[in-house]
Amino acid sequence: MQTTLGPRVRTRFAPSPTGYLHVGGLRTALYNYLYAKKVGGDFIVRIEDTDQARKVEGADQSLLKTLEESGIVADESILHGGNFGPYMQSERLDTYAQYCRQLLDQNNAYYCFSTAEELDENRKLQMKQGIQPKYNRKWLPETMGGNMPQSEIQKKLDEGAPYVIRMKVPDYISIMFEDIVRGPVEFDSATVDDQVLMKSDGFPTYHFASVIDDHLMEITHIIRGEEWLSSMPKHLLLYEFFGWEAPRFAHLPLLLNPDRSKLSKRQGDVAVEDFIAKGYSPDAILNFVALLGWNEGEGSEQEIYSLEELVQKFSLERVGKAGAVFNIDKLDWIEKQYIKARPVDQIIQAIKPLLQKELAEKSTDMDVARISSDEYLTQVIDLMRERVNFENEFITFSNYFYFDPETYDEAAVAKRWQDDTNEVLAEFITELEASDDFSADNIETMLKAFVAPKGKKPAFLIHPLRILSSGVGFGPSLYHMLEVLGKQTVIRRLKKGIERVTV
Repeated sequence: MQTTLGPRVRTRFAPSPTGYLHVGGLRTALYNYLYAKKVGGDFIVRIEDTDQARKVEGADQSLLKTLEESGIVADESILHGGNFGPYMQSERLDTYAQYCRQLLDQNNAYYCFSTAEELDENRKLQMKQGIQPKYNRKWLPETMGGNMPQSEIQKKLDEGAPYVIRMKVPDYISIMFEDIVRGPVEFDSATVDDQVLMKSDGFPTYHFASVIDDHLMEITHIIRGEEWLSSMPKHLLLYEFFGWEAPRFAHLPLLLNPDRSKLSKRQGDVAVEDFIAKGYSPDAILNFVALLGWNEGEGSEQEIYSLEELVQKFSLERVGKAGAVFNIDKLDWIEKQYIKARPVDQIIQAIKPLLQKELAEKSTDMDVARISSDEYLTQVIDLMRERVNFENEFITFSNYFYFDPETYDEAAVAKRWQDDTNEVLAEFITELEASDDFSADNIETMLKAFVAPKGKKPAFLIHPLRILSSGVGFGPSLYHMLEVLGKQTVIRRLKKGIERVTV
């Protein structure tokens, strides 16, 4: 039962279009993609929209867009087509109905007319008795070992009464399989409910549709989260009922909060889209989720991987069983490494639209053509690369490179200003205006030579110059910042600042 279905590996990611891509879903998609690509196989994305009540319009396209922005491009999907479509379950209803009729004919499934009220009452009674809640098989026909006469079932059908179709789970058997991550796993059929295969609205349940689709799409390996492990008996029984060879299965460890609770939206962001909106880059997010449960092995200290490297080095044998803690500090660190290593031209391409948006929303006294140029942005990036945490901070955290400060850090002013600060500043501004060399080295030389005869240390002017030029009391090297801003801008800001800042 555990051999692959053919020579070509085929994996799949099968999300429900309910709104957003969970980081756990991204990890599942990534592991499926990596496993397939390492051996030259196919990666398929199938949209499982059998739960129509929870379906969100446009979520399917959004899921695929987020995946592709992260570098995970499907070989087959609703976007790319393929030879095994449709890739949307709601477009495959006739197929599910056909296979459901087969199970009914084989006495592996039966009609169930129990109402929601009856099911709830039965569940409460079983829980009160300390019994694991399961369907009581009220409508299991006599021909299948139950107590319901076929005539009663036919009467309900003739009346058009609403029904579901349930799978008949065999009694007193063990259901076993070999999980690639967890090893041998065994279930007692006594713990398995007669699951619903077809709902009253004519749509199949996830369990039924996914097994059929995985077989028809020739999926060889199913890599999914640990939460699906309890569904394995139902799925394996369906493969057996249909006489199909089952794929290999690998169940990934849960994602956990630092307190070891299951990662959930109630405790913070879990949507990939949320992290991207905060400024995290898709490549850093992908690198981060790759390490949530997988490691390259002993002797390797590498933590930054390109997608190509992950394809080369990934293996399911290196996926652990224990839950993986979602450590946001680790994600921040990885993002920082990507910013340090990212080529300047890529950063410029990313931040230029942000700058143009800012310039469209507010005016600047600086030369727009100059501050929008690749040359200027390169200088800003070189100065700020070690100081920003996200690419967008080359604009948001560094806005004084594009706009004159509107306010000044009050605490920094109070700490750095003395009675004669403005007077000394005014004298130094005159010297700066007279200088033809506005390089960082020359500004530093001028400042030190200027303050020494006055019996003052360079810091006496360094901090006020920074505050008036940028509005804040921290930042990159002052002299290099002033050089990048340029003589005209610096002189204008200093003169304006002296008039506004008093002690």
